[in-house]
Amino acid sequence: MPTAAKLFAAVAFAIIAFFTAEVFKPAMPEGTAFGPFSFVCAFFGLLCGWLLMGGLAGHGMVQAAGSGIRTSLTTLFFVLIFFSIYEMVLLSMKLRYDGPTQAILGAFDLAGGYIKKMGRTDFLLVLLGGGALGGMLTEWANRRWK
Repeated sequence: MPTAAKLFAAVAFAIIAFFTAEVFKPAMPEGTAFGPFSFVCAFFGLLCGWLLMGGLAGHGMVQAAGSGIRTSLTTLFFVLIFFSIYEMVLLSMKLRYDGPTQAILGAFDLAGGYIKKMGRTDFLLVLLGGGALGGMLTEWANRRWK
C-alpha cells in the first residue's frame, strides 16, 4: 500500500543512488562511456527505497538511520550485480570467455574490480551518510503523514 514514507524513501534513495554514481565515475578509467549509468543506479535506488526502506519506517530516528544505511548497501549490491552481469555479457559477445563457467567467474572478477574502486572516502561518505539521512527523512515523513 502506498504511503508517504514509501514515496519519500523512493525519491530520497533514487537521489542518493544518482549522486553516489556520479561520485563513483572519476574512479573509472578515463574515456569510459557511462551512458545511462547514473539513471540506472537511481532506478535501483527508487526500487530499494520503496520496497525496503518504506516498510522499515516507524521505529525511531536511530533505527531509521541504520535502516537507511542498510537500504543504501542493498541498492549498491543490486547495482553491482546488474553492472557486473551487463559487462560480462558485453565481453562474452566479444568472445572473451571460453565457456559459461569462465563467464560467470568473470562477472565476479568484474564485481571485485568495482568494489576495489569503491573504497574512496567521498564515495563512502555519500553512500553511507546519504543513506542515514535518507532513512531519517523517511522516518520524518512517516511521523508527519501517518
